[in-house]
Amino acid sequence: MTARDNVTSTTAPSATATDRPRLASQLVRRKSISSMVEDTQDASTGGLRRTFGVFQLTMISVGATLGTGILVILGEAVPIAGPAVWLAFILAGITALLSAVSYAEMAGMVPVSGSSYSYSYATLGEGVAWVCGWCLVLEYAVSVAAVAVGAADYVNETLRIFGMSLPPSLSAGPDGEGGVINLSALVVVLLATVLLMRGAKESGIVNTIIVFVKLGILIFFAIVAFTAFKAGNFAPMLPMGAAGVTAAASSVFFSYIGFDAASTAGEEAKNPKRDLPRAIILSMVIVTTMYVLVAVAAIGARQWQWFETSTAPLVQIVHELTQSNLAVFIFAVSAVLAILSVVITVLYGQSRILLTMSRDGMVPKVFGIVSPRTGTPLVGTLVTGVLVAITAALIPLGELANATSIGTLFAFCLVNIAVIYLRAKRPDLPRSFKVPFGPVIPILGSLACAFLMINLGGTTWVVFGLWMLVGFVVYLTYSRRHSRVGALSTSDYRASISR
Repeated sequence: MTARDNVTSTTAPSATATDRPRLASQLVRRKSISSMVEDTQDASTGGLRRTFGVFQLTMISVGATLGTGILVILGEAVPIAGPAVWLAFILAGITALLSAVSYAEMAGMVPVSGSSYSYSYATLGEGVAWVCGWCLVLEYAVSVAAVAVGAADYVNETLRIFGMSLPPSLSAGPDGEGGVINLSALVVVLLATVLLMRGAKESGIVNTIIVFVKLGILIFFAIVAFTAFKAGNFAPMLPMGAAGVTAAASSVFFSYIGFDAASTAGEEAKNPKRDLPRAIILSMVIVTTMYVLVAVAAIGARQWQWFETSTAPLVQIVHELTQSNLAVFIFAVSAVLAILSVVITVLYGQSRILLTMSRDGMVPKVFGIVSPRTGTPLVGTLVTGVLVAITAALIPLGELANATSIGTLFAFCLVNIAVIYLRAKRPDLPRSFKVPFGPVIPILGSLACAFLMINLGGTTWVVFGLWMLVGFVVYLTYSRRHSRVGALSTSDYRASISR
């Protein structure tokens, strides 16, 4: 059997424990970029359909990102940073952009669905790839749950127009204040799951429509808020000092999670080497511009202390300034749709990452089964959607958002390192996009991610540590034993990475 057969065949027998390399050796085994690309064309695993151009890819990234921070996190970030919350969005945006250009370079070289997991596997080895993939599970699955949790406030705002509201027991998970289950979050995630199971093209069309809807409502909000703009609301600019801005930046970095969603669509892009880098950069420009615009408009319309008691600040500002129930109804419904868009695209990315990991033997094969009818990983999408729906229904927003941020920052840091590694080790590889200024930008990106991680609270670090511990156990008990790269003999492994 050839090295290629060993790596990609889903029917190849598992090697015994004695056949496998020692743990230290297996952790540094890499997977060649050529074999990753060939895996996407392997009929035995089922192929995804290439239906996305640069426009659709940009809509995936914008859909996964735009709206989350403004609609859900803004009310929690303002009390931390004060009027300078817009600076926190810029700081987080710069950090994300430094990593975004690294993602763009790697996406052009490794046009597969694994995102930073695949990039790490090609450069830093199986051990780091597993850690990165495990972080991505935290990033995507938990961020979907976190965003969905925020839907309850906007659902209630919509119902209040008709003099109704969800009872406390159905508005939040167990929180000691009467909450039992977040019904809105549960429904939003299950609805997104059903749409994704119908097919990537269909869910992509729905997402594109919703992206334009939420761009419209955010521009509408900015116009309304600027009618009541008061420059005095920005004084003092830094009531919490610079430390407040950096702490808020660490928190609102959650708002930029999802720009890398386009990189999970590598197998469904018509021209991934050309279009993925363009989509990633373009989506970052759109998202950052909208975040800063809306944050400035919101602070201009209301003093920063007002946000401490607000549950759905944007829709409340619209209601107070327009005194129109119709405007509030349209805005609140559009906000729920915006949250649904984020859930659809991030859940899409999660299922594609698990698909890629299953091909490598890192997770069970069920996540890699592609439906011949819909061209989607049907079972993996369903399993992921149900688990995320349960999480969203039972866990509060704050804990979810912080846990997501730290996992994402760690994964972004690894992508920057991967760019540096390949520049040094494989300068000959064709690159459809190159990060400017050599290794300077990736180094700054890594440092910026590390800086924001340090500013996250101790509880978040404990949660992250426990998540990594669970990941370590899963790797030793399952992934190490089922890894296809780990099953290769020494000679076959050397042949596989020499291509």
